Amino acid sequence: MNGVHDMGGMQGYGPVIVEENEPLFHHDWEPRALAIVLAMGAAGRWNIDWSRSVRESLPPALYLSIDYYQIWFEALERLLLQANLIASQEVGSTKALVPPVAGVRKLLKENVAAILSKGGPTERETHTAAQFSVGQTVRTRKMNPASHTRLPHYCRDKLGVITAIHGAHVYPDTNALRQGEQPQWLYTVSFDAHELWGADTTASSVRVDCWEPYLMAAEL
Repeated sequence: MNGVHDMGGMQGYGPVIVEENEPLFHHDWEPRALAIVLAMGAAGRWNIDWSRSVRESLPPALYLSIDYYQIWFEALERLLLQANLIASQEVGSTKALVPPVAGVRKLLKENVAAILSKGGPTERETHTAAQFSVGQTVRTRKMNPASHTRLPHYCRDKLGVITAIHGAHVYPDTNALRQGEQPQWLYTVSFDAHELWGADTTASSVRVDCWEPYLMAAEL
C-alpha cells in the first residue's frame, strides 16, 4: 500500500543516524513487547504478511510519532481484535472479560530458541515455469495498491535487470488479504541508481527482490 511506512528514497526526514554499538533494546519494556508479539504470532491466527499489513495501516501521525516496538505493539492490539482473540472492551483492561478462545496454540519458553532458529520458510512448489531469466531486462509495474505489497514505491515503473531467480514463494500481496499463499516466482532485480533517482545520487545500484506479478518484459 502507499503509506508513510514506505520511506525508501523519501526526502524530508533528515539523515539516518547510526548509533555506535547500538544495544538490542533501549527500554526495559521493549523485550517484553517483542516476546508477546512472537508468542501471539506462534498462536497461528495470522500470517506474517497480514501482520505487516496491519502495521502499515496504523494512522500516519501515530506511525511517525512512536518507536519501532511501539509500532509492533499497536499493531498487535489490532491483530488480536481482527482475529477475535480479544473483545474490544478488553483493550486497556488488566484482566480477561470474556471466555478465552479455545484451540489457540501456545509457544512454550523451552521451544522458543528452536522455533526462532528454524524460521518460517516461504518457498513453495509450483507447476508453472519462470517467466523471466537471469540477464533479462524487465520493467516493474506502475501500481498503487490499497493493500500490502513488497514492491517499494521508489522502484515502480523502472527498468532493471534480473540477476537471480529464487524459486516460487508465498505471494505477500494475497497472503496479507487472507486470499491464500498463491506462490509466485521470486527474482532479484538490479536497478541503476540513476534510473531510480536521477543524476543527483551518490549510489551506484540497488537490488530488490520482486515477485513475478510486479514485473513485465521491458519491451511491453
